Amino acid sequence: MKAAWYEQTGPPGEVLKVGEIPDTDPGEGEVRIRIVSSGINPGDVKKRQDTFGVGMAFPRIIPHSDGAGVIDSVGQGVEETRIGERVWCYGAQSYRPFGTAAEFCVVPSDQAVKLPAGVSFEVGACLGIPGLTAYRAVTVAGDPKGRRILVQGGAGAVGQCAVALAHSLGATVIATVRSDDDVEKAELAGADEVFDTGSMSREDLSVAVRELCPEGVDHIVEVAFHTNIEADEKLLRQGGSIATFASGVPEPKVPFWPLVFKNVSVYFLGSDDFESEAKGSGARAINNALADGWSGPVIGARFGLEEIAGAHQAVEGREVRDRVVVEVEG
Repeated sequence: MKAAWYEQTGPPGEVLKVGEIPDTDPGEGEVRIRIVSSGINPGDVKKRQDTFGVGMAFPRIIPHSDGAGVIDSVGQGVEETRIGERVWCYGAQSYRPFGTAAEFCVVPSDQAVKLPAGVSFEVGACLGIPGLTAYRAVTVAGDPKGRRILVQGGAGAVGQCAVALAHSLGATVIATVRSDDDVEKAELAGADEVFDTGSMSREDLSVAVRELCPEGVDHIVEVAFHTNIEADEKLLRQGGSIATFASGVPEPKVPFWPLVFKNVSVYFLGSDDFESEAKGSGARAINNALADGWSGPVIGARFGLEEIAGAHQAVEGREVRDRVVVEVEG
């Protein structure tokens, strides 16, 4: 099969290779997907960069955990009726060597989720890590129905998914974005109110949010913990909560006593290690949001498999604002 891989960490143009390697076959409880589109997440880039200094987990790595395509083979214990099913998958390269940047990818059957009718493969390729992270961020503090949820970074990869899922699950959703161009993305995902923080101060945002929610919001989905934690504390109601999955610095400063006096709960989320039940519930919620009319994450750029180094550079250098996909089968 044709695939992209790396055998050492480093810059994309130096370590990523494209060529032919032996096909992979599904084992017990697994399915094989003929990949059409492979989604790139920041985590895929960080693994290839060795950002966290953990080195190579396997001698050869086919990158990317998320993808979409058609099941063409099943292992023992999996119903053959799954063959021919259009699916999106997650966790393909989580604790496994071979991800979705290849013609074929093998994953456990429950990690291959039926793709709703009318949803493209490229959108399906962008659902896994962002969607499951967003689901956990939206639900970790309890049922979102009837709650007031603020999504910081509502136009980002996880942010769009969080807005869509919170909306689909019955929350009132407030989103922040960094530019006027991003307002529509958050609105299309289902935000009830969107604030462009690129043109307003933290004080202005606090006033605006308090006009909508005089007692403060119930829960915040936070993409920039290091930058926003002090402002978040002021936006939360007594007993509110924050779910965060990213920080620009490894040891962010935390306003400890204000959070204590307000009895705030803070949840730190790492998508690779969510419990299986949470991942399954998240996958179903994502499909329900799509069925409810969400069009999915916005695609910003498409690259062929031979161009994977350029695709990684586009993500690494933040050259593309929206999602980047690698089209494996044209």
